[in-house]
Amino acid sequence: MKKIIIICVAAIALGIAGGISFFIVRDALAQIPEDVELKTQKNEVYRFGDDYTKVKLIEFVYTHCPDICPTTTQKMVALKEDLKKNGVFGKDVEFITITIDPYRDTPEVMRNYMGMFGIEDDGGWIFLTGDKDNLKISHEQIRKAAEPFQFQYKDPGNGFFIHSTFTYLVDENNRFIDKFPMGKDFDQKAVLKAIMKEID
Repeated sequence: MKKIIIICVAAIALGIAGGISFFIVRDALAQIPEDVELKTQKNEVYRFGDDYTKVKLIEFVYTHCPDICPTTTQKMVALKEDLKKNGVFGKDVEFITITIDPYRDTPEVMRNYMGMFGIEDDGGWIFLTGDKDNLKISHEQIRKAAEPFQFQYKDPGNGFFIHSTFTYLVDENNRFIDKFPMGKDFDQKAVLKAIMKEID
């Protein structure tokens, strides 16, 4: 009986270890496809395969979000100031905010969202959306950017999206480095440390 229990415990432990290893490997292989193409807040085309020069911190939001999205954006504003003090923001690292609601979040709305947080349109923080007149393709492109990180979202029908709650740090080749909780759990110091470690 004792031997059976030991075997069962060992099997469970191996199963857990295997599951953890799967998620670690999956995250390590995550990469935004280079052909993902969206529109910026300036209504210009942005293609992920066109920029291999900067580390990127990526957040997925929608501007009608009542809590976790604006909280994360506000914390990223503070993080931006830390990165500017280190002389790396816009030069070695940039922020990318991708809406999951391209119908309502037009380029103009994204610019207004930037204004709410005092975010300068200086090229260091890019806000991406789709084309509200071609929502099928827009959502396909957004999901292509989100799926490598297992970021999931859904509109239950009331306009208040259910979505994953992580931001993602990627390297110059848009490959996954690390992820960080959104909202009040977004640890500005931890993210700053990870970014500086990557670009040093």
